[in-house]
Amino acid sequence: MLSDRQRMILAAIVDDYIRSAEPVGSRSISKRSGVTFSPATIRNEMADLEELGLLEQPHTSAGRIPSNKGYRYYVDHLIEPIGVQEEDVRTIRAFFAKKMMHWEDVTGHVATILSQMTKYTSIVLGPEIFQTKLKHFQLVPLNEHSAVAIIVTDAGHVEHRTMEIPEDFDIRDLHKVVNLLNDKLHGVPFYQIKSVLHSEIATELRRYVTRCEEIIHRLEQSLSDQKDPRVYLSGAANMLTQPEFKDVDKAKVILDTLEETANIAQMMLNGSDGIQVRIGTENMMEAINQCSLITATYSINGQSLGTIGILGPTRMAYGKVMSLLDFISKEIDVLLSRGLK
Repeated sequence: MLSDRQRMILAAIVDDYIRSAEPVGSRSISKRSGVTFSPATIRNEMADLEELGLLEQPHTSAGRIPSNKGYRYYVDHLIEPIGVQEEDVRTIRAFFAKKMMHWEDVTGHVATILSQMTKYTSIVLGPEIFQTKLKHFQLVPLNEHSAVAIIVTDAGHVEHRTMEIPEDFDIRDLHKVVNLLNDKLHGVPFYQIKSVLHSEIATELRRYVTRCEEIIHRLEQSLSDQKDPRVYLSGAANMLTQPEFKDVDKAKVILDTLEETANIAQMMLNGSDGIQVRIGTENMMEAINQCSLITATYSINGQSLGTIGILGPTRMAYGKVMSLLDFISKEIDVLLSRGLK
């Protein structure tokens, strides 16, 4: 249990570090309005907070910065409610006041608005990202070089794709491939299909099908790029503007991760409604362990329909982002209740 003074000092360090991206020293805290104790007293408290794992000292003579544990304590216990700025409220409400008939009219623009307002990366997912599953797959040979892939989802959506057959592939093996796919992929969400193809299915195909890697590649192409699921991403390049990611290699790992729908789905998986905050290593994916991800669900009649997320450095403006996500998710709820398709 932290004392009131420790809580004030921790909150001051988090707030200053979010704003400046520079370690915070005792003198800067002592100069704050209303602070009545000396820099020496503050240094002692900072040392105690460091022992508790809430602060870190990046350099011997420098000030402190929050640890992931410190950010978590801040979000859970210290964060001050921040109202959405009036200008942002006007911008959001002006957009939602427009007459829109389809979800596609909304999501891309919502992602853009959020990335512009926060200067982080925004992600908007429709419900299909988690719900749309493969029901049936069929390959109908056209000739020895191509076949038609027939893809049926559990929602009854049917697509036909032309698929090239690798040279020297025995066309008679197609039925083995189809049987295996229907056995292993029935009921699998589309965002997980790639990983299953390259693990369980590839292992079995190698036993009795030649040119296995090529046929897996062709299958992946046929089963990808479905109309559903829908993923809207905006502001990925904002990562490059953050001091934490001035090392291009660090930024590249994150940007590469954001290129894959399956990766985005995995990082956004969230079993709870409302606002959720995952800080640093709390994230399920190692690639974003130096980031924080804040998500909010949107719903209609109490039924959760999708998720909005903001991805940024752990040095994130948590109060602003959480308020914006809460506000915009409620605006989406209202829009959906008006009958948006």
